[in-house]
Amino acid sequence: MSMHPSPVPPDNARQSPSISCVMPAFNEARNLGRVVPDVLDVLTRLSGQIELLVVDDGSRDDTEQVMQSLGEAHPQVVFLKLSRNFGKEAALTAGLEAAHGDVVIIMDADGQHPSSLLPKMLQEWKQGSDVVYAVRKTRHDQSGLQIGLIHLFYKLINWRNRVKIPAHAGDFRLMDRKVVQALKSLPERNRFMKGLYAWVGFKSIAIDYEPLPRADGITKFGLGGSFSLALTGMVAFSTVPLRLLTWLGLLMAAAALGYGAWVVIDYFLWGIAVPGYATIVVGMMLFSGIQLLSIGVLAEYVGRIYEEVKQRPSYLVALRRGQGLSEQGPSDA
Repeated sequence: MSMHPSPVPPDNARQSPSISCVMPAFNEARNLGRVVPDVLDVLTRLSGQIELLVVDDGSRDDTEQVMQSLGEAHPQVVFLKLSRNFGKEAALTAGLEAAHGDVVIIMDADGQHPSSLLPKMLQEWKQGSDVVYAVRKTRHDQSGLQIGLIHLFYKLINWRNRVKIPAHAGDFRLMDRKVVQALKSLPERNRFMKGLYAWVGFKSIAIDYEPLPRADGITKFGLGGSFSLALTGMVAFSTVPLRLLTWLGLLMAAAALGYGAWVVIDYFLWGIAVPGYATIVVGMMLFSGIQLLSIGVLAEYVGRIYEEVKQRPSYLVALRRGQGLSEQGPSDA
């Protein structure tokens, strides 16, 4: 799908931009009371036009009550409550579509993204970068298994792929308005945001950061959630699984031909009859397993196609509180 380039903000917008901060939240009521005022304090020192959008992704705790109090105390706060839990990628999409700033910052609601990094990110944007993304220095809060699987995932998804997804770069980033407009124009329902950030391109720069300890509670995104997101990303941005199946099929065909030739030579040259039952049973089990694996991989791709063609919305908003920058829009509007 082609799109017209978004208007470039004028120089004065680069010097005094309006800022939107998108913060998806799922059962983070005990963290929001500290994280939101902390982020607002930093944002108000960076710009006179700010909004902080908290997207409640179907929380089952007191997130709505906490955000009502924060909204009454801070007029810059916008609260979006989704009708159910759609997942973090959908919550990010909802926040980006509701944001109106010249620049949009994405942060987590658990307090692990340091707000002290925001002035540096904004300075990089003022110097001409369209995307400033943060890269983790360490992963001390994750197990060795998770770290190994993450390394493997990035190697596989970037293998022979024109779009290289930066390893260890999460959602913590600052984006220019034209980047946000480009992301909003993409029609995917099964969204893998880390891949979409890389796909749209634009001038980007990475900065290192050390994640802070969680303000309270434990992470809601464990190994199962990571695996599900990795599967979505792999299917959306890579044909490596299909290529591996092709090579596996060729390898098994070559092995079958070689084994058949060996049986014939063994019988005619040395008169050794190879017992048939064990060979047949093992062969059937092996090839049946490969066939089922292949069907499963193909089913993942077909299932994603099925989800896309239904064209259901990625999310539904049940409640919105606060105006933010919506009445005035970006400073270049």
